[in-house]
Amino acid sequence: MSDKITEFNDYRAKMNDRILSDDNKIIKRIFNLDTNAFQAGALDVKTKELLGLVASTVLRCDDCVKYHLETAYKSGLTRAEVVEALSIATLVGGTIVIPHLRRAYEFWDELEATEA
Repeated sequence: MSDKITEFNDYRAKMNDRILSDDNKIIKRIFNLDTNAFQAGALDVKTKELLGLVASTVLRCDDCVKYHLETAYKSGLTRAEVVEALSIATLVGGTIVIPHLRRAYEFWDELEATEA
């Protein structure tokens, strides 16, 4: 796995562990709700990941974009599907999201490079 992906995942895991170690009921419930919201239901996991990716891009949350890109990649979404979702995010979010679009492309390229 690329250094950028490993670095992101290691930091995320470390800080999530740190946050959850405070044993705050509200934060734990928010984390649990987030985990459960992205499980298959009326919508499949791939669709939910694309929705999460679009929302994260529009909200300009790079960590969220990376998380949803990796989960989308692992769930079998194609580059074409992800790019189409990112195009909708850019349309909805406007030109202010273009820097996040650049970083999303860069991270997706890293994910694909892990296959090679």
